[in-house]
Amino acid sequence: MADDLLSGAAPEDYNASSIEVLEDMEHVRLRPGMYIGGKDERALHHMVAEIIDNSMDEAVAGHATWIEVELHENGHVTVRDNGRGIPTDPHPKNPEKSALEIIFCTLNAGGKFSGDSYQTSGGLHGVGSSVVNALSDYLKVEVARNKELFMMEFSRGVPQAPLAKVGGAPNRRGTAVTFHPDAEIFGKLTLKPKTLFKMARSKAYLFSGVEIRWKTGINDGDTPLEATFKFPGGLADYLTETLSGATTYSDKPFAGTVSFQDKFNVPGKVEWAINWTPARDGFIQSYCNTVPTPEGGTHEAGFWSAILKGIKAYGELVGNKKAGTITREDLTTGAGALVSCFIREPEFVGQTKDRLATTDAQRMVDAAVRDHFDNWLAADTKSAGAILDFLVLRAEERLRRKKEKETSRKSATKKLRLPGKLTDCTSKSREGTELFIVEGDSAGGSGKGARNRETQALLPLKGKILNVLGAASNKLSSNQEINDLCEALGVGMGTKFNVDDLRYDKIIIMTDADVDGAHIASLLMTFFFTQMRPLIDQGHLYLACPPLYRLTQGARRVYVADDAEKDAMMAKGLGGKGKIDVQRFKGLGEMDAKDLKETTMDPATRKLIRVTVHDDEPGDTADLVERLMGKKPELRFQYIQENAQFVEELDV
Repeated sequence: MADDLLSGAAPEDYNASSIEVLEDMEHVRLRPGMYIGGKDERALHHMVAEIIDNSMDEAVAGHATWIEVELHENGHVTVRDNGRGIPTDPHPKNPEKSALEIIFCTLNAGGKFSGDSYQTSGGLHGVGSSVVNALSDYLKVEVARNKELFMMEFSRGVPQAPLAKVGGAPNRRGTAVTFHPDAEIFGKLTLKPKTLFKMARSKAYLFSGVEIRWKTGINDGDTPLEATFKFPGGLADYLTETLSGATTYSDKPFAGTVSFQDKFNVPGKVEWAINWTPARDGFIQSYCNTVPTPEGGTHEAGFWSAILKGIKAYGELVGNKKAGTITREDLTTGAGALVSCFIREPEFVGQTKDRLATTDAQRMVDAAVRDHFDNWLAADTKSAGAILDFLVLRAEERLRRKKEKETSRKSATKKLRLPGKLTDCTSKSREGTELFIVEGDSAGGSGKGARNRETQALLPLKGKILNVLGAASNKLSSNQEINDLCEALGVGMGTKFNVDDLRYDKIIIMTDADVDGAHIASLLMTFFFTQMRPLIDQGHLYLACPPLYRLTQGARRVYVADDAEKDAMMAKGLGGKGKIDVQRFKGLGEMDAKDLKETTMDPATRKLIRVTVHDDEPGDTADLVERLMGKKPELRFQYIQENAQFVEELDV
């Protein structure tokens, strides 16, 4: 009886029929975010990256010398290579199906688990090809192998016919995959030539032994219709091109490649390139087995550890006592860095592989880079001295700003102790604390009951915050809501912003799950992007994901994010008994504290979206923000005209 009370459901309501089993392809289509990170433009292009990565694995393993990426006029994309070709013979554990069909229709199936086929590879989970297949309304695989040509077609993960031999191929070998992303998943989003072009080019930099060929039938005015990439200098060429025209503290970047086989007797290698410049913000792009890792990981940690220890040791060698104050934060200021490692059986965080978690990678990269950096500094004392002086100045500036901290936690709390304003947390340390920015006192009231008093603070704002791109500077400085926000955060705006002064670890924008809420969130993100950009770059800004609906059927209760998910759940049922009751939350203030805590504020059950900046080219995001949020309505009108074809009709 006690267990029944705890579960909130009678035993007869929860039985074997309550357990739903989804086939592989059905689960991918129902929850694409688990496999490619969502249903947005980035996820759409990630599908192409999955197929390219399979071809890159063939190239890195020494079986392919070229890869071709072709975006067709009808929105289909083809990735070809001259590798060994996917095996087409019957699979030993399932002789009724070919290995090719198993690979494209079964999760966790591939040739990269044992390590016998690939020493290092980007596809580790065995889900890339099958996920792309599941999320495509059309996919065709052609394999030229053993002088024979085979072909198989699929739709939404379902074979349309058995694997067929379609002719001979005496002078051809390799695999060609053609697919079209499913509009049922991605709506009217389409693959962009510019994005795929840059993706293809970056792969050529990452592995100097492969030739990447690019073709497209879509003329966007910015992207070449055809191009061929092969870069013998690898990452050094990439960094030199990226920093082209900028003043740098070294004439040539510190770059190199070290084989892990030679140094540690394990398969793999690390390649890197770094230089410092006063002309632009710092950046690092890292990769593992040619897969981008935008959230870094252990290979990045090992790289920065080697650089930091090397520059401090050089400072000590030349008698610069201030070198000991340099931190990793100082290193990354003005540094352009690229790091690419190839390791066997890497461990990633999530299927989208945004962060590398392999512990040994940190140790091996650290040791491999450190020796070379020491030698490079000693051999080029002019560059070494210029870099050391620059980093010491950065360290001094950081320490000075810390001493001149404008607003302490105590003073900020005191200033904002007003009705409907900041409700602070009790923790005295920034680590682990969160500030929820909410719209209105009503949402603030619900949030107070849902929060963890020790680590979670609340700041209600009245209505829509000022659009900082359309306001004069005097209007910006006199705006009460913006002043309250800055004082709560403990920081200044623009040139006065210093991330060291930030009073909270996470800044979470928590607005209603409707159009007005999205508008307020857009205004806040514009404010942070233009006035406090380092706050975004260092991963402090997040969006909360409150539900729009609560569905109740008997004892079962489910929260859903939008109309599409609601309709899907209504059609499928919740597994309870009786009519499904639908409650639409008009705002956060309508949610009781229990609902708000469970769905949006409790770290154990909520979902957060971290706000990041992804520039194909430096300044792309700033240009887009200016077009959409700036003072010139004609730029917004032009953007709407250019992108209206991608907007679905809204039922409002």
